[in-house]
Amino acid sequence: MATSMVSLCHMYEGLKYNFLFHNDIDSIHILLNLYDLEENITNICPKYICTKEIKKRIKSLLRYRDDRDLVASKIIYLILEDIDRLELYFYLEGYKYGYFNNKWVNVLEEKTLNYYTIEEMYEKKYLFHFDTENKIIRDLKYRFEFELISKEEQNKYIDNVIVLFCEKIIMNKIKNLNKYLDIQLKMDFDFSFIREEQAFFDEDSLNKLYEILTKYLYKNMFKTYKDSSWLGLNDKVLKRYS
Repeated sequence: MATSMVSLCHMYEGLKYNFLFHNDIDSIHILLNLYDLEENITNICPKYICTKEIKKRIKSLLRYRDDRDLVASKIIYLILEDIDRLELYFYLEGYKYGYFNNKWVNVLEEKTLNYYTIEEMYEKKYLFHFDTENKIIRDLKYRFEFELISKEEQNKYIDNVIVLFCEKIIMNKIKNLNKYLDIQLKMDFDFSFIREEQAFFDEDSLNKLYEILTKYLYKNMFKTYKDSSWLGLNDKVLKRYS
């Protein structure tokens, strides 16, 4: 039995690695099916909002450039699938962290039964997924997230995955960004001719762009992980009454 569990864990890790670093779509489909069959996890609904936020940050970083919209769009075009893949990965990891965190599932269930009867629990589709106006629940969520943040500060799990992913997947695309930028044509009305404007980045600018992009990715992916952890926690409480 122990050997079987170890083999299953290795299979999960292999599927996640192939999806994240090799863009193997079959791996993520197999993984989601396994979560459904083996662990009864079905409510996986990532929002894919990180790309929009990162594009906004890139445009702010490039505010000194006239072509910042074009450059930001080009960068997002190059890494869009990578960001979405990373977001799905951390959504799943965060969701599982909350879903299988029996300590906090028990705490949330205990607090929940102060507000809903057992009969009502069987009818509910949502718990405190998106509503934390109740002070006791809000405080509980704060303590849950504080523990999660403390663990990340200790083991650097999310940080390490982001660094490795960026080194393997993102770095070359950003460092070779100039290959994907077009020469801009601009009309000079004073002398009535069209001139070429080089829109290229020097090496220092590319390094800075990569560094800041990595920072933004960590911030957004950590939020994805944290938010999905809370969703998984709430879903597990509801699952006990389904």
